[in-house]
This record gives sequence, structure tokens and C-alpha cells, in this order.
Amino acid sequence: MKDQFNLNNKAAAYRQGYQEKAILVGVATGQQSESQVTEFLDELEFLASTAGAVVVKRFFQRLPHPDSRTFVGKGKLEEISQYVESNAIDLVIFDDDLSGKQTNTIEEALKVKIVDRSSLILDIFAKRAQTAQAKTQVELAQMQYLLPRLRGLWTHLERQRGGIGMRGPGEQEVETDRRLVKNKISILKEKLEKIDQQAFTQRRSRGELIRVALVGYTNVGKSTLMNLLSKSDLLAENKLFATLDTTVRKVYFEDMPFLLSDTVGFIRKLPHHLVESFKSTLDEVRESDLILHVVDLSHPQYEDQIGTVNKTLEELGVSSKSILMVFNKMDAYREKYFDRLLSPEEKKELEDQLVQMLKSRYPVPMVVISAAKKENMEEFRRILTRMVKEQYVVRYPYMVKSW
Repeated sequence: MKDQFNLNNKAAAYRQGYQEKAILVGVATGQQSESQVTEFLDELEFLASTAGAVVVKRFFQRLPHPDSRTFVGKGKLEEISQYVESNAIDLVIFDDDLSGKQTNTIEEALKVKIVDRSSLILDIFAKRAQTAQAKTQVELAQMQYLLPRLRGLWTHLERQRGGIGMRGPGEQEVETDRRLVKNKISILKEKLEKIDQQAFTQRRSRGELIRVALVGYTNVGKSTLMNLLSKSDLLAENKLFATLDTTVRKVYFEDMPFLLSDTVGFIRKLPHHLVESFKSTLDEVRESDLILHVVDLSHPQYEDQIGTVNKTLEELGVSSKSILMVFNKMDAYREKYFDRLLSPEEKKELEDQLVQMLKSRYPVPMVVISAAKKENMEEFRRILTRMVKEQYVVRYPYMVKSW
């Protein structure tokens, strides 16, 4: 009865905006350096913050491979357990996916809620989903994630917990019957097929305009750039996955029209089910004529982020399309890496060297800008205008255009 009372109190607290206290757990395997693991945990903390948790501590361990039962070693699990108990921790977040067996074992040992990387990302998507399409896509991904983890994953009190990892289907009715979940997945897939067909019809009805798609790692400034180019007012904030639904706007450069679409941001270890569920969203990238690959130049691991995006583009089969690399947030890069005592001439020289290095490393059309500060936007518009014109010439070689 006491447990029931405590859980009901917590559920009420979540409804009033209570922030869960969380700890992060990461395991380094193979050739991963300590700096890489630190960066991965920084990203995981950003994810946790986006979901609404407060991270109070990190635990890290180097292993040849994760333990099949407890993910971390026995000693490390005991260390985490002691910290959880003495600091009233609400949940433990792991930077990798856990099996149902691992989740059960760890939850039994720590006596708190266990969340892995995929369930955390799914939780954020469930929180961010606004349209019927996005909600259906997220629910399908949640069900597909839940299916292999049904055995013993939920208790009859889970519905009253609330908080991170509990949004979506687990919050409504706990379906532990595998057949019911499979039926639900079939229904959601049929619903998505209809939505996909509607989206396909909408894309076909847009006429013969050149399509330009914004892609990039999450939180690199795509929505800010979209707002600047299209003079629209999309949500743009310093959180991961601020944009889930694809937004398409008609843009005019020098009286030349084209369609500009903003897409969901990529991230390393993006759950496979999410990629499958968001197929119709990613179709905007597949059917585009030109891709704007936006990069956060100020991020310490921007090269790894470029690699993640390029790998995703290859998986989508669009890496051969015309690509303009847009290195964004030059203002933040300058503030982070340039000494304040440098003269304007010295700063200009360093920026020129940076641009030359980027050009040699990435042999595709590129430009360095700051969308937030509107820096170098004229050059960006000039390059983009030229590339869009080239696409029109390729598509309509025998037609004379007014632009």
C-alpha cells in the first residue's frame, strides 16, 4: 500500500512538471577513446535534458564487450546501486540499447526505472509529435521496439509511474500480449500506408519546381536557416529533434521559385524502427533535386556528425545527388576557439585558413555562414541560386526560363 501511495504521488508530481533525477551509464569498447565516450555521454545528457530529466552523475566503464546480463560489470553495477540508493535517483539511462533480459536484471538490482538510448529517443519523439502522421510514426516505432522486450518488461504499476520512457503506448494500456502488439503494428502500418500515399500525392501535386531538402545532424540550425530563407516562423530552439514533421515552403531567389523542405535531424545510433517509421518524411530527401547538408561548425565532433549524416544519405540512396555543404554557426565557432585579444586582421586570416581547410577536406560546393547572425548570407544565396539554376537547366534543357 505504501508503494502504491508513493507511485501515485510521483505520478502527480510528473503532471506538475517534476524533473526526474537521472544518472548516465556508458561503456567503451574496442578502439573508442575516452574523449569519444565523453562526447557520446554529452550527447546523451542533451537527450535526457530534452526529455525533461536532470542529470546528476555519469558512470563510465571500459570493457571488451558489454555484459550479456547486466551490460556493465558486477562491481560497477554495485557502485551504481549504492549511488542510486543514497541520492534518491529516479532513473538510470544507458547510452546503448538493452535487451529485455538486461533491462529486467538491471532494474531488479537498482530498483529504479531503466531507460536505454532508443527508448529515450522514442520518448522525445513521442513528446514532440504534433501531427497525426508523426504520432502514428512514433507509435509504430514504439510498438516495434516493445515487441521483442515484452517478457517481464512491465508491471501492473507501470501505468502510474509517468515520466521519461513512459510516454506513448506504455502510458495508456500495458499490452503484454505479443499477439495484440503484432495486431496493433499491422493496424498502424496500414494507417501509415494511407498517410504515405497522401504525402506522395501532395508531392506530385507540387508541379515541376526544383526541390531542395535541408538535412543534417540534429540541432545544427536547419530550422533557423529554413526560417531565414523562406521568411516563415518554424519552431527553432536549442533542443534535439525540435522538428519532426517535414515542412515545405515555396522560396523565390531572383524571381526563381523552388521548394525548400526541412526534415527531421539525424543522430548516431538512431533507432532502426524510427528510420523505417519515418520513411515518408525521409522521402522528401529521396525525391529532392538538391541537398543542403547543414553542419554545426562550432561542435567539437562536427566531423563525426558529418560522417553520420553521409552514412544515412548513403543508406537512403541519395549520396550521388547534388549537395551543398553549409557550415553553420561560424559566430559560435569564433567565440569558442578564437582568442578575444586577436585583431580583426588576425581573425580574418584564421577564418580564411579554416575555409581553405574545409574546401580541401570536403571537395563539394560549400559555404560558411551564421544563420542566427545572418553572416555571409549573400554568398550562400549566390551559390544556392546558381545550383538551383543548374538543376532547372538539366531538367528543362530545351526550355527558356524567364530567370
